[in-house]
Amino acid sequence: MISFSEASLAELSIHRIGNKLQDEFYVLSESSMNIQDEMLQRLLLQYFLSPYEKVNEIYRLAHPNNDLNLNEVYHFASEIFKDGTTFHENSKKLATYLYEISNHPKIKSGELYVAFFENVQIEGDLHDAIGIFKSETKESYLKVAPEQGGFGLSYEQEAININKLDKGCLIFNTEADEGFKVAVIDQTNRSVDAVYWKDEFLKLKIRNDNYNQTQNVLGVYKNFVTQKLDDDFEISKTDKIDLLNRSMKYFKEKDSFDIDEFSNEVIANKEGIESFKSYKKNYEEEFDTAIADTFDISDAAVKKQAKAFKSILKLDKNFHIYIHGNKELIEKGFDDDKSMNYYKVYFRDEE
Repeated sequence: MISFSEASLAELSIHRIGNKLQDEFYVLSESSMNIQDEMLQRLLLQYFLSPYEKVNEIYRLAHPNNDLNLNEVYHFASEIFKDGTTFHENSKKLATYLYEISNHPKIKSGELYVAFFENVQIEGDLHDAIGIFKSETKESYLKVAPEQGGFGLSYEQEAININKLDKGCLIFNTEADEGFKVAVIDQTNRSVDAVYWKDEFLKLKIRNDNYNQTQNVLGVYKNFVTQKLDDDFEISKTDKIDLLNRSMKYFKEKDSFDIDEFSNEVIANKEGIESFKSYKKNYEEEFDTAIADTFDISDAAVKKQAKAFKSILKLDKNFHIYIHGNKELIEKGFDDDKSMNYYKVYFRDEE
């Protein structure tokens, strides 16, 4: 979805952001940098952009009042895209704004990099992009160098691993009226970091495309089966696993989703179908997220969600049974002599 094979780093500004609540300060650079060294260019492109090659979710910059101009990051990014000569001044405004919201004691201080890239590809098109990155994690590195008669060994502390980008976002100069296309990285992924970076600083909302529609429906259905069904029906764990397996089979085999077709083929029970549609409606209202009744299925979203669809029946700490197919070939019973439950499994061949 995102590629940087043709990308170049046109301008870079680096600032230092402390934690305001801890009485730390921020330090702003006087000017931006124009990186001429080709090796350093390649290293920076790898550090800043390579994590996005595996990103599928695309967001929008937004604001709770539905006025994009009230989103500070949107405003500063728009100014840069309109007039590239304002890049460094707006990078300082972004740094100052991030400092102002860094008011939780667990937020780490670190360097803020604001970069202007040319020719970054997203969804098949090349665009200029603004990158905002924060490095918080530092590591120590050993350095070995030839010396007379052998080698010398030294180390460098507080260095940055270019294969570990802590936090970042790419704002692409396209679809500005809708909040731009935005890709996000947050490797720390703790609740405090996620809130202050994605929600408070960037103020993001998910773009309602096929990837997110597919991901949302699968997520809602999984929660419905694992959490809601027990409230309305008596259902065994094997039946739950069967419902999850059938849903994943549907999404892997179909090109498009239709809620009526899905409900009839996968749930195949009138009361269960009504319960699922009601659960979906409540989710949409609670999270203010519309999920269409029909859409093209995203294979990338299916592949990601498949990892969370567990088909494992865990029996005490002794056995795990993986159920991949016909649930009619496994029977549950109770042994009165041992006062224990048991499962009977039918099969033809043993491998």
